[in-house]
Amino acid sequence: MKYLKSFIREWGVFFLIIALVGLSRLFLWSNVRVEGHSMDPTLADGEILFVVKHLPIDRFDIVVAHEDEGNKDIVKRVIGLPGDTIRYENDKLYVNDQETDEPYLADYLKRFKEDKLQSTYTGDSWDGKKGEYFRSLAKKANAFTLDVNFNTSFTFTVPEGQYLLLGDDRLVSSDSRHVGTFKAKDIIGEAKFRFWPLKRIGTV
Repeated sequence: MKYLKSFIREWGVFFLIIALVGLSRLFLWSNVRVEGHSMDPTLADGEILFVVKHLPIDRFDIVVAHEDEGNKDIVKRVIGLPGDTIRYENDKLYVNDQETDEPYLADYLKRFKEDKLQSTYTGDSWDGKKGEYFRSLAKKANAFTLDVNFNTSFTFTVPEGQYLLLGDDRLVSSDSRHVGTFKAKDIIGEAKFRFWPLKRIGTV
């Protein structure tokens, strides 16, 4: 009994902390690895994000959502909230008929206007057929944000209780334009912090 009390005294706090961390991991937060290039240049392939669950969902938040069609978790940006009418016209976003700026697209929009991202989709990350495919997509595109039929003008009406999610690299992202809007229950949480790689550590 003496040894048991000593063990509990020495290790009890440690095990309590481990249990609390485990419970918080289950209910309050998680981490996710970015796969692919759909969130370039905001987030890069292979980066690891800290995700907070049960936060209010606001426009332009970066969230992790579960995609039933591919049975996987994806990282995208919230563009449309429940009940919104979202319209794009030649790379201009209109939310409920009000023109709305998307500053996170500025870099790639500039590159698209310069050379349709041909030099961007070249290099170590774009070798082989993937690079060729992305360059061909960009070359025939008449705008950076298109619908699945390559239309430069299109409209979404977001159902109540659902969200329109798009990737930041609109030309290569598979998102709500392809799989439809996401129910609130399918949104796991908001990406708040990037902790890998160390050279890119910080808030997102």
